Amino acid sequence: QLGAMAKPLGLLLALLGCAAAPDPALEEAWEGWKSLHAKEYPEEAEAARREVWEKNLRRIQQHNQEESQGQHTFRLAMNHYGDLTDEEFNQLLNGFTPAQREEPALLFQASETQNTPAEVDWRAKGYVTPVKNQGHCGSCWAFSATGALEGLVFNWTGKLVVLSEQNLIDCSRKLGNNGCQGGFMTRAFQYVHDNGGLNSEHVYPYMATDTSSCRYNPQDRAANCSTIWLVPQGNEAALEQAVAAAGPVSVAVDASSFHFHFYKSGIFSSMFCSQRVNHGMLAVGYGTSQEQGRNVSYWILKNSWSEVWGEQGYVRLLKGANNQCGVATQASFPML
Repeated sequence: QLGAMAKPLGLLLALLGCAAAPDPALEEAWEGWKSLHAKEYPEEAEAARREVWEKNLRRIQQHNQEESQGQHTFRLAMNHYGDLTDEEFNQLLNGFTPAQREEPALLFQASETQNTPAEVDWRAKGYVTPVKNQGHCGSCWAFSATGALEGLVFNWTGKLVVLSEQNLIDCSRKLGNNGCQGGFMTRAFQYVHDNGGLNSEHVYPYMATDTSSCRYNPQDRAANCSTIWLVPQGNEAALEQAVAAAGPVSVAVDASSFHFHFYKSGIFSSMFCSQRVNHGMLAVGYGTSQEQGRNVSYWILKNSWSEVWGEQGYVRLLKGANNQCGVATQASFPML
């Protein structure tokens, strides 16, 4: 499942034991970071949180120093997740265990003779809504699904409508989704198909909780789908054709590494990135860039961790490199 919720963060004290003395040289930076992201802690927890933040900051600085020496193709930056350990981050925002694809679906067959454009970016054509923030809720699967549906609606109507993740969180449990504890994009599409529609964000706003009962209003239907398409597992060429032909496609990646948590810019690739996917995202295009004197291909993926993360909320992920981070492992999209 995509997105498992973390345990209370106060448990960190027990995990760390006695916190190390804070670095006085970082006092101003720590206070500034807390103010920027509106962070407040109980007095007994702040020292442990700061220790985690300082450790993350040092790792970020070390990586960027290596990047400046040509060892990496991407940079990192401190963000609003800076007080989380890797383990907490993955409990909070990841947690995908691929299920059997039992939803009725069609397999997207890639053509060996069809030429796809060298570059695609559906953002430039109006298919993609602004970057959202899932908050402390493992609902990445819902954001991935609404992103694909938003592109579908725009393709058919010419109108870009922000769709409701909360509608999916509250109403698709009977299909096996678990709200803030995780879910699957195909099950979200199946809910929309079976339900006969999905509400907009305006009508059914996001709460980042999974304690509400279903409040879907059929009078305010903003989207629908009739079929679900699956991209052949691990086939990046098929994913490229799907993105070029259908519009934004739901994908899942391995987002468990420290480097992914604090990604800021450049083309992401990591030896620590596996094909065991745990985080739902949206493929909105692909392209190429000159990196260290050679052409490098990349996917453009929309995240749901706010615009603070990455390139205004997006990551460019290395493309055509043995299914980097599992990007083509669980790709799917709806159609009307």
